[in-house]
Amino acid sequence: MGKPYRRALVKLSGEALMGSRSFGIEAATVNNLARQMARAVEEGTEVAVVVGGGNFWRGATVAETGMDRATADYAGMLATVMNALALQDALEKLGMVVRTQTALTISSVAEPYIRRRAIRHLEKGRVVIFAAGTGNPFMTTDTAAALRAIETDCEVLLMAKNGVDGVYDSDPAKNPDAQRFDQLTHLEAIQRRLQVMDSTALSLCMENHLPIVVFDVAAPDSVYRALRGEPIGTVVTAETSA
Repeated sequence: MGKPYRRALVKLSGEALMGSRSFGIEAATVNNLARQMARAVEEGTEVAVVVGGGNFWRGATVAETGMDRATADYAGMLATVMNALALQDALEKLGMVVRTQTALTISSVAEPYIRRRAIRHLEKGRVVIFAAGTGNPFMTTDTAAALRAIETDCEVLLMAKNGVDGVYDSDPAKNPDAQRFDQLTHLEAIQRRLQVMDSTALSLCMENHLPIVVFDVAAPDSVYRALRGEPIGTVVTAETSA
């Protein structure tokens, strides 16, 4: 059993909220994720969350149909706000105090992202959900997760993947002999072009020595187990000093 994290950021893809659906949000799935986070908070871990929006909208995919890429990405940021509000509601129903902060100003529904305020919320035991990515087009929510984790002094970035239980040397969906890594370095992941996260986010984690844990969000209690520091999935760390 590993040591529970003091403060951690969970990256949830939009698809992680779909459950068995092909689009949108499945309430039972969101409630289950909220329950796991609430349990970890009650046991002393400060929890931040970055949500994607792929269950509603993918800017890069939409742009391929001819829509302006920047405009498509801004629409994707709004999709992440919908997911953040759904997760916020589920957490609040469990008695958690939650603050959603957005990189785009949408003052009717959420606070603007202010780093020092976010850290203060976390120190008070509130769950902080970061929505709207970085607020910039051409940047993924993976990059937003790396950035927010570093900015708010998180100990680890927990990548809750949809349907894959770690980092493999090749695509396990295409290669039945694909081997899963228990541990590797950021540099190895970049050099081998492994599908941990996009290269901008991975480089950001490497430069700031932020560990990453990649695990399957659908595995029983996986988010709770990851937050509590239990061995799960693949751990990506900085180069060990000689």
